[in-house]
Amino acid sequence: MWSTMGLFAKGVVVVLGFMSMASVVVAFERIVVFSKSRSESFGFAEKMAKILQNGDIGAAVSAGLHKNVGHLGRVINAGLMAFRLAPQDKDAAVESVARALERQAAREVQVFKRGIGVLATVGSTAPFVGLLGTVMGIVNAFQMMASSGSGGLGTVSAGIAEALITTAFGLLVAIPAVVAFNFLQGWVDARSVDISESSNEFLDVVAKHFAR
Repeated sequence: MWSTMGLFAKGVVVVLGFMSMASVVVAFERIVVFSKSRSESFGFAEKMAKILQNGDIGAAVSAGLHKNVGHLGRVINAGLMAFRLAPQDKDAAVESVARALERQAAREVQVFKRGIGVLATVGSTAPFVGLLGTVMGIVNAFQMMASSGSGGLGTVSAGIAEALITTAFGLLVAIPAVVAFNFLQGWVDARSVDISESSNEFLDVVAKHFAR
């Protein structure tokens, strides 16, 4: 089939091939990053929960849990650093810690979304790229029919079949990209909820610390 395809159709297939490779690389890299961050976050949560079970934030600040702590650890550590520098006034301290948690949470979500836009782009444009190849292939087939002076479906069927290959290839590229995008976006949304819940729990600990 490749040997009988026209130059434009071959170009379309090559472009779709690059788009497919890009989506596979991005999806694999994000899955590895997400899995590593989730595992590290679980480990951090277990260690920090033991330290904070008595509400001793001072011990948490000096615990030194800063390496391989995942997204959750980076957010909570930002809150701990803000607490260490916060004034002794309860309201001001809680507000300072809350802002620090919110800023770091936004950074973590942004890092998680890195590269996912490639999947969305591939998923939305690949069918149209394939369709472009199909349209041009059909145009070429009818031009061949006009130049040969003979009509009938048999004259253009081979050209049309060749042209439709690009649409099929475009769909084969787009469908996995859309599935991967939806899966990864759902993962990011779920982690955003986890970060929000953990941040609120940490703020409760900070508030209780000043209530003593």
